[in-house]
Amino acid sequence: MKKSLSMLLAGMMLVGTLAGCGGNTAGTDAGNTDEGSASGAAFKIGGTSPLTGDAAIYGNAVARGAQIAADEINAQGGIQIELKFEDDENNTEKAVNAYNNLKDWGMQLSLGSVTSKPCEAISTDIYADRIFALTPSASSVATTEGKDNVFQMCFADPNQGTASADYIADQQLGTKIAIIWKNDDVYSTGIHDKFVAEAQAKGLNIVSETTFTDASATDFSVQLNDAKDKGADLVFLPMYYTPASLILTQANAMGYAPKFFGVDGMDGILTVENFDTTLAEGVMLLTPFNADATDDKTVSFVTKYQEAYGEIPNQFAADAYDCIYAYAQALEAAGATPDMSNEELCDAMIAQFTSMTFNGLTGENMTWDTIGAVSKSPKGMVIENGAYVGM
Repeated sequence: MKKSLSMLLAGMMLVGTLAGCGGNTAGTDAGNTDEGSASGAAFKIGGTSPLTGDAAIYGNAVARGAQIAADEINAQGGIQIELKFEDDENNTEKAVNAYNNLKDWGMQLSLGSVTSKPCEAISTDIYADRIFALTPSASSVATTEGKDNVFQMCFADPNQGTASADYIADQQLGTKIAIIWKNDDVYSTGIHDKFVAEAQAKGLNIVSETTFTDASATDFSVQLNDAKDKGADLVFLPMYYTPASLILTQANAMGYAPKFFGVDGMDGILTVENFDTTLAEGVMLLTPFNADATDDKTVSFVTKYQEAYGEIPNQFAADAYDCIYAYAQALEAAGATPDMSNEELCDAMIAQFTSMTFNGLTGENMTWDTIGAVSKSPKGMVIENGAYVGM
């Protein structure tokens, strides 16, 4: 008998219920799993992800978080989900090839891509092919713009920029602000542009704006010296946590100790290999997920993730986990069956996601508008004693 979603959601709160979870998820690093098919017909959900290369730390987190959710759902005996990830190496051309491989596999629903540029590259095809997509972490506006079937679980870049400026101004966190941003990355650029506009509206004093690219992402002495020389007491870092860890390391080496404020891409900085995590003490960021939260859902997810992979899950993993549960809720509410075409499922998912409310790890009472943007509240976090603490 088909279980109700309430039982699915209750099941994910039970720490350790699925004794085989750790063993089943190992295949996600290879981008392939067929756990759902063992119990009968399954919905085929695919995504492209940087499983190797410089961005693999994000891609594997997404694959792992999604798989834990699928394992939990499949174990309930109702809706069955078969996941498949194809490696795009954070490269647009490879993302298109990976997407085509997923179509050949029979993908019915998509997780888009993990990073914004690859997701932008495939979203035009997703729209034309009428495959509904819910990306966990591709946050650029161009990902969803003009496409009624591409939705986001993550905050869109402009929302993060605006929210960060508002938070810094409302909490009076700095009097002179420096910004270091990556000008060849749509994620960083999109946040930066909205942050600057909102900072001006809020009366924040931006004294330094410096940039970097992939080619110069190892030496931040020019940017840090500019911020220091101009007296910046807060440095805003709209970027992912790998370059952020280098900025913190180099700032410490030159004796510069301003406040640092980041965005959701910095969630996970405490897991960077060979990074002295004591340098992240006091770093503030806005993120939708707090792995140290004590609610049952978060404790269950974090426990399973740690048991399987030996590390604490980041926001990327949590957003992917929520994607799979949001799909399960929408599929059940629509009365969808795995024999439906991707076009039929696309129409059903558009109707569900633009009308439903969803509670997950990364937010309560989440909703989506008709352009695919999610509405949920970011959490202000500060790193204290090697852990995230709510501000």
